[in-house]
Amino acid sequence: MDRMTSSMKQVPNPLPKVLSRRGVGAGLEAAERESFERTQTVSINKAINMQEVAVKEKHARTCILGTHHEKGAQTFWTVVNRLPLSSNAVLCWKFCHVFHKLLRDGHPNVLKDSLRYKNELSDMSRMWGHLSEGYGQLSSVYLKLLRTKMEYHTKNPRFPGNLQMSDRQLDEAGENDVNNFFQLTVEMFDYLECELNLFQTVFNSLDMSRSVSVTTAGQCRLAPLIQVILDSSHLYDYAVKLLFKLHSCLPADTLQGHRDRFMEQFTKLKDLFYRSSNLQYFKRLIQIPQLPENPPNFLRASALSEHISPVVVIPAEASSPDSEPVLEKDDLMDMDASQPNLFDNKFDDIFGSSFSSDPFIFNSQNGVNKDEKDHLIEQLYREIGGLKAQLENMKTESQRAVLQLKGRIRELEAELTEQRHLRQQAADDSEFLRAELDELKKTREDTEKAQRSLTEIERKAQTNEQRYSKLKEKYSELVQNHADLLRKNAEVTKQVSVARQAQVDLEREKKELEDSFQRVCEQAQRKTQEQVEVLESLKQELTTNKQELQVLQGNLETSAQSEADWAAQVSKLQKERDSLVSAAAQCDEQVSALREQLEQTQLKLSSTQESVEQLAKEQRRVLLMESRKAAEQVVHEALSQLEEPSLISCAGSADHLLSRIKSVFSCIEQLEKSRSQQPGCLEDTSKMLQSVTLLGHLTGDTILQGSATCLRALPEPADSLSETCKQYGRETLLYLASLEGDDSLEKADSTALRNCLSKMAAIGEELLPRGLDIKQEELGDLVDKEMAATSAAIESATARIEEMLSKSRAGDTGVKLEVNERILGSCTGLMQAIQVLIIASKDLQREIVESGRGTASPKEFYAKNSRWTEGLISASKAVGWGATIMVDAADLVVQGRGKFEELMVCSHEIAASTAQLVAASKVKADKDSPNLAQLQQASRGVNQATAGVVASTISGKSQIEETDNMDFSSLTLTQIKRQEMDSQVRVLELETKLQKERQKLGELRKKHYELAGVAEGWEEGTEVSPPPLQEAVAEKE
Repeated sequence: MDRMTSSMKQVPNPLPKVLSRRGVGAGLEAAERESFERTQTVSINKAINMQEVAVKEKHARTCILGTHHEKGAQTFWTVVNRLPLSSNAVLCWKFCHVFHKLLRDGHPNVLKDSLRYKNELSDMSRMWGHLSEGYGQLSSVYLKLLRTKMEYHTKNPRFPGNLQMSDRQLDEAGENDVNNFFQLTVEMFDYLECELNLFQTVFNSLDMSRSVSVTTAGQCRLAPLIQVILDSSHLYDYAVKLLFKLHSCLPADTLQGHRDRFMEQFTKLKDLFYRSSNLQYFKRLIQIPQLPENPPNFLRASALSEHISPVVVIPAEASSPDSEPVLEKDDLMDMDASQPNLFDNKFDDIFGSSFSSDPFIFNSQNGVNKDEKDHLIEQLYREIGGLKAQLENMKTESQRAVLQLKGRIRELEAELTEQRHLRQQAADDSEFLRAELDELKKTREDTEKAQRSLTEIERKAQTNEQRYSKLKEKYSELVQNHADLLRKNAEVTKQVSVARQAQVDLEREKKELEDSFQRVCEQAQRKTQEQVEVLESLKQELTTNKQELQVLQGNLETSAQSEADWAAQVSKLQKERDSLVSAAAQCDEQVSALREQLEQTQLKLSSTQESVEQLAKEQRRVLLMESRKAAEQVVHEALSQLEEPSLISCAGSADHLLSRIKSVFSCIEQLEKSRSQQPGCLEDTSKMLQSVTLLGHLTGDTILQGSATCLRALPEPADSLSETCKQYGRETLLYLASLEGDDSLEKADSTALRNCLSKMAAIGEELLPRGLDIKQEELGDLVDKEMAATSAAIESATARIEEMLSKSRAGDTGVKLEVNERILGSCTGLMQAIQVLIIASKDLQREIVESGRGTASPKEFYAKNSRWTEGLISASKAVGWGATIMVDAADLVVQGRGKFEELMVCSHEIAASTAQLVAASKVKADKDSPNLAQLQQASRGVNQATAGVVASTISGKSQIEETDNMDFSSLTLTQIKRQEMDSQVRVLELETKLQKERQKLGELRKKHYELAGVAEGWEEGTEVSPPPLQEAVAEKE
């Protein structure tokens, strides 16, 4: 029993060692992960810190290798999210540098792991963008670049982060589609523009007058430009190659915008590369390429062979002397993991792996003597002494290990204390930032409102741009469909021409067969007639021969020899008759064969004609259906644009709407005419297709013009016109749908369409400006009447001035008489100059009418050019009215009840009215016309006369005011001070009134111009657009 127990004790128990090894393996993996995260945290914190020095390459390289090790950037973003990037601009700038390196050289999954933080980067960019200088502005531009890079690689996953691709990979990225290449070029331009903006912003922030590249602050700003140079060189190379490829597929005019944008970026990039190559900092780190002197010529395809791709060379980096050791704690982990093995080995070394030689197993024999026991006890004492020594050594080693662990614990406690201090500091910073955040929230609300409005405006602009792009694409598609229809029409025309040529050939062959048949029939008839005549002659001869035979039979007996001769002759004649009968039978067979051949030819000709007609009918139906679909699409597009906000900025006119309606009426009449004619005619079919397409485009134009006209009309007629436009569009679609087949083509009715157009025309007539209410037949007479009335008004004004001068000479004396004579004389000179101007204007108008009317009458010419005529009428009315007002003002001045200022204003008004008359007269005049030169000379005379009136009025006013001398000799000091204060108050009141009157005058002139435009039908883009000449003359004064 004791022996079994001893043997059981000798069996080792391996289970604890196995479990210990497994626990050690899991601990090693966790320790390795912890060591990796600790190493990455230390490297990231050393690379991204608040010191204004460049990022050390070894720390950035450790971060890059870490992304490849964990196949992503989770650890990087975990550490970065703890950094106060929003509170320190230098920290944010260095983060952008490291993140740019990771996007370029890190694992491909860095982009995927970073997309979730794209909106946070945008918010941070907008926040730093509020700073106008320093690292805040630099960080804002850099964050925009990183967002653009992420969006570019997301849209184009074939491009790696470092943008290194071969030409074959570049072709595969565009999938050999010109549209993809076009869009890819635009995105490259946007990407390169962000790179250049960062380049330029960094250079603008540096003081280039000093050697900033050798300072730590300058190197901190210049270090990220190495990544920018690497990206820009590749983007420039790919843009050049894509532009050459696009120019080989698309016309040069389409790519004009691409070329202009490339030229601008080429100039900037060349200048920045040149400036960078001269900096001492870049000379030892990177070899910057130089761009060619002149940009590539994309219009010459052979210039691609002259293009040299810019290559950026980075020299081999030596080991940096300032490399710092990274804190490692693997020794402690290995020591802890090896402790169980150490104690196991110690146990095995002391007690052995087996208990077979255990000295404590006593022998069961009773014959053991005392000496052996003493020897055994001594041996056990020695072994106990050895074990005690080993135990002391183990205690010493364990104490040393405990001391090491305590030292490590103290280090960790110190580090923990430091972390707590940092945490407390971060908490204080967070409290401070919360306070700042509360202060910024209010401003952020305002900025968010402005941002939302700006976003809404951008969204609307983008929507309008997308709609414009869609409309442009649909217009291009319609143009392409129209071209296809024209091409199909040409093909059908060609087929019909070939069929008609075949039909003509068949008719010619038929005619030839009929002629040949006629000739054969005539020949047969002639031969038959000849044979009949021969038979008749033979019959007559036979009858004669019979008679002679009867006579000869009587004499038969007398002459046997003569009888034999006559018998031979009769047999010969019978043989000739048989041969003639057989020839007539052959002729009948030939005639029947020719008739059968003629009938077969006629059957073939009829079947060919039916197939040609069926083919033409089918092609006509297909072309009509395609034209109808294109027209319906145009009408649908016009109806869909009625409610779009992009039409709010458009403006239409009623007269243009009426002209569109008239064109639609003409198009409908042409369509009805071509529809009612024979459908088999090719020319009528082409006219009908053209009319259907034209009807669709005119209908869309009319609907949009009607909608634009509604914007300038009153609400009630505008609603009526808008509803009529919609009804007209629906009726047009119904009418076009009725043109689908031949049966429905005959039943198509345009009565409802015409009714809608008539209703729109009636509303347009109501919306015409009041100046257009005059009948065009009366315009010519009205021009003559107004010019005559103006001449009469000038003559009446001259007579009144002469009468006032006579009264003044009779009743006034001295200075007043002198002033009145001077003013009235200058007014008389002005009236004479205006009269000369009117005569010159009449001569010029007569010349214009004679040279432009052709075979038409002057009234018809005036009616045809109604806007120009209305301008003449308006100018003539203004001249006559100004002359009357000026005479009244002069009368009041002479009587002493008027103001000199009124007279000057009236003279300026007359000058402006005459200038308007001259402008209206010279619109249609020949620049080399002598009458035009005479009119201009008369206009200068009017200006001089107006200046004379103003000068005489000012002189007379000053002369009269000089008579009222101000005598202050009897005033005291207090009275003078009092009057001085009253004068200052009066001056201030008059200045205030002057400013208000000037504002009032400006508003009155604006309102006058608006009313004149409504009354006289001024439109943008018309031949005569009366400018505000009164304002021009006032400014000249």
